[in-house]
Amino acid sequence: MIPVYQPHFTGREKEYVNQCLDSSWISSKGEFIARFENGFAEYTGAAHATSVCNGTVAIHLALEAIGVGPGDEVIVPTLTYIASVNTILQAGAKPVFVESLEETWQVDPADVRRKITPRTKAVMAVHLYGQACGMDELVQICREHELLLIEDCAEAFGTLYKGQHVGTFGDIATFSFFGNKTITTGEGGMVVAKEKATIERAFHLKNQGVSQTQEYWHDSVAYNYRMTNICAAIGLAQLENADVVLAKKRQIADWYRTGLAGLPLKTHDEQPDTVHSFWMCSILLNNADSRPALREHLKKAGIETRPLFYPAHSMPHCVTGESFPVADSLGARGVNLPSYPDLTENQVSEICAEIKKFLS
Repeated sequence: MIPVYQPHFTGREKEYVNQCLDSSWISSKGEFIARFENGFAEYTGAAHATSVCNGTVAIHLALEAIGVGPGDEVIVPTLTYIASVNTILQAGAKPVFVESLEETWQVDPADVRRKITPRTKAVMAVHLYGQACGMDELVQICREHELLLIEDCAEAFGTLYKGQHVGTFGDIATFSFFGNKTITTGEGGMVVAKEKATIERAFHLKNQGVSQTQEYWHDSVAYNYRMTNICAAIGLAQLENADVVLAKKRQIADWYRTGLAGLPLKTHDEQPDTVHSFWMCSILLNNADSRPALREHLKKAGIETRPLFYPAHSMPHCVTGESFPVADSLGARGVNLPSYPDLTENQVSEICAEIKKFLS
C-alpha cells in the first residue's frame, strides 16, 4: 500500500528525544520547548509564538486569547476541516459560513463582506491544503470593519503570500504538527501573534491560569494545553530539515502535474503571488460521480487516497440550510493523493498510470 502520508524522520529526532530521556525532562518543561518556539517564530517571521499540545486546541486557545465568546460571530469558510468550526462553537461563539473560490479553494472575500453583521467579531482565514488565502483583501476587510483576523495555518507551514509566511498577517494564527503535517511532533501545535500581550494571554490560558508571581495560585478558568519537551524536541529536528521536505513536496507536485496532464481533472496549482507548500497533492475531478469508483480502483491497486473535506454546513451539528455551490462542488470532486516526502518518481508515475487507466 502506498499511503497518503507518513512522517519523514531523517534528522536529529532520535538524538534530541534521547537528550530529553537522559535529562528526565519529558513533560512540559525543558530546553526544547523554548528552542522550538524560538526557531519556529524565526522561520515563519512571527513576532511571538507559544507551543501547544495539538492543532485543534491551538485554534481554541487563539479564540480565547483574543476574547471571542458568547454573542460573537466568527466568519469562517464552510470548506474546512471541522476543527476550525468546532472550536468557534466551543468558545461559545457562532460560526458564520462563507463560500470558497473555485480556482484556489480558499475563502471568498466577497462573501465575507456580505456576511458581516453587528455581531461579527472576527474573520477566520483557513489556508487549505497548502495554498494561501487572498490576504490583501481579508486584511482590508478587517481594517474597514474593525474586526479581528485569525489565520488557521494547520495545513500551510511553508506557504507564502507575496513573500510573507501565512500566519503573520492576522492578529493571531495557529499551526498543526499532527503526524500527517509537513513538519510533525506526533501531536502538537503552535499559536503565533503580532502583539506580546496577546501571546502572554495565550500562555496564561494554556498553563492552567497559574500566577507568574505566586506558586499554585490560579486566577482564571484555563486549560492544560502545553506541549511536552519530547514533542518539542521532535519539532525542532523537523524544523531543521524543513527546507528539504518542502522542496521534495514541490517536486512531487510537479511530477503529478506532468503525469496527469490532459486528463479530465485539475491539479491544485500554485497561484500568482503565492508559494504553495503542497501539504497534500490534490486533484479536482471534472465529474463528481467518478470519485467513489476512482478511489476504489486506486485502493485495489494499493494506493491510499482521501476525499476533500465535506463542507461544515453539511455536518449534522452545523446545518444551516444555506447553499454553498462552490464549496459543495469542491468537496464532492476533490481527491488527495499520496504526497509524503519519501515518495519516489516511479511511485508517482504508477499512481498517475492507474488514474489514467481509470479515466481513459
